[in-house]
Amino acid sequence: MPIARLEGRALITVSGPDAEHFLQNIVTADLDALKRGEAKPSALLTPQGKILFDFLVSRTGADAFRLDCRADIADDFMRRLSLYRLRAKIAISKQEESLVAVSWGAESGASGNDSSWLSDSRFPKTAPAWRSYEARSVSSDVASWHAFRIATGIAESGTDYVLGDAFPHDVLLDQSGGVGFRKGCYVGQEVVSRMQHRGTARRRVLIVSGDALPPSGTEITANGKALGTLGSTAAGKGLAILRTDRVKDALDGGATILAGDAPIGVAIPGWASFTFPQSAPGEDA
Repeated sequence: MPIARLEGRALITVSGPDAEHFLQNIVTADLDALKRGEAKPSALLTPQGKILFDFLVSRTGADAFRLDCRADIADDFMRRLSLYRLRAKIAISKQEESLVAVSWGAESGASGNDSSWLSDSRFPKTAPAWRSYEARSVSSDVASWHAFRIATGIAESGTDYVLGDAFPHDVLLDQSGGVGFRKGCYVGQEVVSRMQHRGTARRRVLIVSGDALPPSGTEITANGKALGTLGSTAAGKGLAILRTDRVKDALDGGATILAGDAPIGVAIPGWASFTFPQSAPGEDA
């Protein structure tokens, strides 16, 4: 099975008797549903409901959680967490040496009975993936990992969207278990819940395909209208957050969808439950 070590990641630990209560009240994921042996997607939002920090959260003990995030945002993330700390009995620390390994595609698990591997719950059972924070002897097949991630439809900040610019629905956190709709309030919860209950999410991560995809950042259009921007690409596939109503109009009308000047195909990730279109015009851009 392929295994790769990811560079540019940081591990933040939130521990103490109030750790779960503290995080449950500010992040999108429902920690009551977080199982041992699982790494769950989550985000800390702005009060306006946009993603300020994205990360994977996992349990490291009875009163301790590991937050796996981009290394370049880790210090800012810790400062933001500290702002919400108030009188909570917690400690927030960053691991100096952050070892993050990933494995994917083998239904039997990453390494047999090795409990150091956690299931990455962003991925469906038909295309499973695991993460380890202990594995030290790994290959460096990072390109294949990103090709797998892109082909599965799993977007990440930095390569597929800009922090502060996307709602959780835009990047499918509502589909991958990254948003707890039955938990109590958290930062930005009112906006996210309104989008969910009104069905007003118009932008969604879609998988694009083409013979020669242009560079990341290229505008995607149809009928002269902007649909969105191309994110990361690999092996003839890419990810893009696109206006689903405009994509549907293009598909229904037989219009060619273009990334720059290159014709592309567009598809909803197979594991996602949403369809075209997602909302009525004029609501929550």
